[in-house]
Parts: sequence; structure tokens; C-alpha cells
Amino acid sequence: MKLLAIGAFALASLAASAAAAQQAQPAVNHGPAINGVCVYTPSLAFAQSTAGQGMVNRLRELAVEVQGELAPSQTWLQSEYQALQSGGQASDPDGSRGRAWQQRARETQQTEEIRSNELEYTRRVQTNALTDAFRPIVIGLYQEKGCSLLLDGSSVLASNPAMDITQEAVTRMNRQMPALPAFNRMSVPVQQQQ
Repeated sequence: MKLLAIGAFALASLAASAAAAQQAQPAVNHGPAINGVCVYTPSLAFAQSTAGQGMVNRLRELAVEVQGELAPSQTWLQSEYQALQSGGQASDPDGSRGRAWQQRARETQQTEEIRSNELEYTRRVQTNALTDAFRPIVIGLYQEKGCSLLLDGSSVLASNPAMDITQEAVTRMNRQMPALPAFNRMSVPVQQQQ
């Protein structure tokens, strides 16, 4: 259960930041575009690019796979707990069933924590890969547009749309890299587990 909450939170965070960036803005009369100032919104670029969407979908698939892996133990724990509760002392006279339940609960929790860490690590690695793929595109646009200052659109309350290079970056990314290379859940390197 905790695993799904963490995985859902990570995916929701990415989607929410993109959704917030996409919300329809009220009509604003912008001043003139400022030469040399450009705006780029990474979360929006990730959400709108096909590679970013594919990454989010694959992370969801991996979370579902992990839940499927954990479901049998969780189901057994729940039914065994109910059996122990309803049967009382007669169902476990020497306490061995209760100890077995506690052991399996610990093992399930450990597996859930490991899988949660793996999903988070995989998300970070894939997000970094997408960031790295966008970097040369954004640098190219920065130079082409003659930018002297690049602002993160998620930190800007409003800007003249003529200064925003996000959509052009998404268009170029979709042409150059329509999808991230296929990936699976990754084990967390030992030094990062501590």
C-alpha cells in the first residue's frame, strides 16, 4: 500500500506540475517582448513531449507490476490476520501462526520498501535522461533566439508568449527523440541505498 502511495505521489507530482503550467491563463495584455529574455518551462516540456508522456506511462506500468508482485503477500497477510483475530487463542495455541504472520509482514514490508526505492531511483534516472536530451535543444534555441537570460517558466507569474521557447523545444524533442529508450525497474546501487 505504501509503495503505491509513493509511486502515485511521484507520478502525480510530475503530472500536477505540468497541469499547473498548462492551466488556462486569464487574458493578459502583455508588454512588448524583451529582447534577449527567454522563458522555458521544463515540467511543461516534459508533460507535452512524447518521450515525457511515454516515461510517465512506463513508470505507471512498473508501479502496477510491483503492486501485482506484492498483492499475493498482502492478501495472505490480510486474510491470515482476520483468521487469527476471529479464531482467537484456539486458532493459534502455541503462537506459531502469529509469529509466521509477523515474519511475513516484515518480509513484505521490506520488499515493498525495496520496490519503492527502485521505482523512485528509476524515475530519477529517466527524468535525468530526459533532462539531458532536452538540454542541447534548449541551448540551441537559446542561441538561435539570441537570449541573454533564460527564465524557468514555472517560477514566472506571467511573460509575453513571444519569449517562451517551451513549445518549440517540445516540437524539436518530438522530432529528435519521440521516446526514451525502453526501460525497466532499476535496482538502486548499493552506495545509494544507505
